[in-house]
Amino acid sequence: MSYSTVRMTRQNVRKTKKKNLKRFVLPPLVNDTVVNYQDNGFCSPGRPGMCATHQPPYDLRRKLSLQESGCPGSSSGCGGRGPNCNQVIIPRKRPKRSCSSADEVDAAHYLLYEIPDELVLNIFSYLLEQDLCRVAQVCKRFHTISNDTELWKNLYQSVYEYDLPLYNMGPCKYAFVQLDETENENPWKESFRQLYRGIHVRPGYQDLVENNPDRYSGRNIIYFDTIEHALESEEYENSLIFIHCGVYKGDYVIYSNVTLIGAAPGNVAENVILERECESTVMFTKGAREAFLGFVTLKLKPDMKSSVQHHKHYCLHISGNCSPTVDHCIIRSTSVVGAAICVSGCGAEPVIRHCDISDCENVGLYITDYAQGIYEENEISHNALAGVWVKNHANPIMRRNHIHHGRDVGVFTFDNGLGYFEANDIHNNRIAGFEVKAGANPTVVRCEIHHGQTGGIYVHENGRGQFIENKIHSNNFAGVWITSHSNPTIRRNEIYNGLQGGVYIFGEGRGLIEHNNIHGNALAGIQIRTNSDPIVRYNKIHHGQHGGIYVHEKGQGLIEENEVYANTLAGVWITTGSTPVLRRNRIHSGKQVGVYFYDNGHGRLEDNDIYNHLYSGVQIRTGSNPIIRRNKIWGGQNGGVLVYNGGLGILEQNEIFDNAMAGVWIKTDSNPTLRKNKIYDGRDGGVCIFNGGKGVLEDNDIFRNAQAGVLISTQSHPVLKRNRIFDGLAAGVEITNNATATLEYNQIFNNRFGGLCLASGVQPILKGNKIFDNHNAVEKAVTGGQCLYKISSYTSFPMHDFYRCRTCNTTERNAICVNCIKTCHARHDVEFIRHDRFFCDCGAGTLSNQCQLQGEPTQDTDTLYDSAAPMESHTLMVN
Repeated sequence: MSYSTVRMTRQNVRKTKKKNLKRFVLPPLVNDTVVNYQDNGFCSPGRPGMCATHQPPYDLRRKLSLQESGCPGSSSGCGGRGPNCNQVIIPRKRPKRSCSSADEVDAAHYLLYEIPDELVLNIFSYLLEQDLCRVAQVCKRFHTISNDTELWKNLYQSVYEYDLPLYNMGPCKYAFVQLDETENENPWKESFRQLYRGIHVRPGYQDLVENNPDRYSGRNIIYFDTIEHALESEEYENSLIFIHCGVYKGDYVIYSNVTLIGAAPGNVAENVILERECESTVMFTKGAREAFLGFVTLKLKPDMKSSVQHHKHYCLHISGNCSPTVDHCIIRSTSVVGAAICVSGCGAEPVIRHCDISDCENVGLYITDYAQGIYEENEISHNALAGVWVKNHANPIMRRNHIHHGRDVGVFTFDNGLGYFEANDIHNNRIAGFEVKAGANPTVVRCEIHHGQTGGIYVHENGRGQFIENKIHSNNFAGVWITSHSNPTIRRNEIYNGLQGGVYIFGEGRGLIEHNNIHGNALAGIQIRTNSDPIVRYNKIHHGQHGGIYVHEKGQGLIEENEVYANTLAGVWITTGSTPVLRRNRIHSGKQVGVYFYDNGHGRLEDNDIYNHLYSGVQIRTGSNPIIRRNKIWGGQNGGVLVYNGGLGILEQNEIFDNAMAGVWIKTDSNPTLRKNKIYDGRDGGVCIFNGGKGVLEDNDIFRNAQAGVLISTQSHPVLKRNRIFDGLAAGVEITNNATATLEYNQIFNNRFGGLCLASGVQPILKGNKIFDNHNAVEKAVTGGQCLYKISSYTSFPMHDFYRCRTCNTTERNAICVNCIKTCHARHDVEFIRHDRFFCDCGAGTLSNQCQLQGEPTQDTDTLYDSAAPMESHTLMVN
């Protein structure tokens, strides 16, 4: 059988002049009047209308008998064609038919049954696709051999040049498939079937086909030398056009539903380049509703001396009322006056995905003027200006894009721009990762915004936006900046490891900051300043290298139901005229102060739990005047509340308990008001007022503290009214060291060392107080001949007479109780010093002689005469 006989050539080859082109359709694919679909060579199992008896490629290495192959049909008579038979089809020999010539019978029999498979396959390799489909209908043996995978791969790659089969997955959706990931037995042939309707732009091939009509009569493919010629033909207005390797320079305006796909080996897009020097390289306009552009490189290299208006300098321009799909394209622009991609106008709704928009001298992707569209899985990087601009009511959907290493901002929404941004990776941009300005209101969900050379998110000039469930981390400045009357929503984000703060609100910024996890930042987790007034609630702010929340320079804000803990400096700082409201927060486990008011810090602290800080729970100093109401303050290692250096404040209805030192300290000209508080179970005193402290204490319950319920010392002069001071483990009220006080209508009862204990020379103003049922443990110890150190140890300081011993050369700082004077210093020269608050140094073992009334010696505790000096947090002021 000759080569020409097998091929079944087709006559009347079409004319290829542009105006006289006629479309020839591959008969097996479309025209079932020529070749029935049940028998043609493009049959594929499981496809509607296709043959279901497609067998695997013919085994060219050996033929097996049914018995050798183990076919279940060998015993059942299926002849290898049973429904479960997966073995090679063995051609059966047909009986000889009567013929006028025995030689003709022998030749036909040989050609169909006896010629070796290898030779048949070699012959078939010379056939083109239409002839190969026809020869597949000759017999089952030819059908099997003609479906060989390598045969179709070579044929496919000679036409399309692809390294992998390209499938048409749906409308405007094309993708390469891995051979082991497709269900088709012959993916090359399947791709051929899907794409065969296309025409090709392949320079030189049009003349080649015209000059060799016999050679290409088995192929129904139209070739053009240029893209313009393919697009100009009205007959192919909605065609599938393959653009082969090369650099194409022209004016490409797409106004129909044409499909343009690059065709080349290797990286397809890199080898198919559309380039222009002025205006737009490719422009989609009205009418291109279902157009497709894929697997090409678009370049704009404008002549900088050109006078063409800048708004037309776009590599890809998509105008109003069109919705093309742009897929797997590389887009480069050296224009410094226009974006690489511009999508503008009402009804502009493209789908742009898997594109590389990089190294452009202006904006990468510019979406404006009510445009929309879907932008997915694009690489947008190393652009001179923003990676993405969204403005003037544009409302795109951007998902899973990688926007990075820009020389400006990553995404910039402004002038009322909108947009939905989901699961994008935005990082290493020179300015903010995401900027919102001038009425813009984007929605940003589950993005990762990190390693910005300035900040993460920057919202300013009345910007808005919803930022939800993002990861914002490792930025050089704040993770989120909000300023100049902006009012975004920052919700359920993780904001961490910033080289400065977490969230920074300044310049009259607002915003709703809620349910975020803010941690590990170098400066404050949240900073509020300069008349800013955000709502901050339900956040976790913890493990900061600086403080938790810092409110300064007249900052405001409602801060409620947050958990602020384990920060290196203060949990909350409030300073320089600020007036925030803190409600129902849990502020705990900090390495310094819980809440720190200083330098005229004001505001309200209500219904918070403040506990377990290394310093005091609350500190107030230098003119600060907060309202502290209904809080629980406990577990401070340096006390509950410390008011010092001119601090003020109103403390009402708080519970202050279980602090290592005083529940409330008032010192150094401070003058707070304590009203209706419960101050109890302190491991030191209840309220300690010393070093010129003042204050008004009224209607408080002060009880069960380890030292004096109220200790007044060193020239202090507070006012105590209507307080109940009871069940103390030392005295009720002690006044010592040149201090005085006004006590009116207080009830002092059931205290261990007495009710009201006054040191020598103290003369308080007393009016209407009830002092009753107190236990004078000091007098009992004196009467029993005990050393008073035995009842005080070094944790409390009973007030009684003390002496010094001239014989032992002790000083006024080495107090000796009256029983030790009588026993341990009998017949010594002794001197009465004063009635005051102290414990016995003789019993403590700090003198040279051995105490005869007390046990083991202990350390000198003169430094505990008042209480330990409060530790102050001198922290950096961050602008």
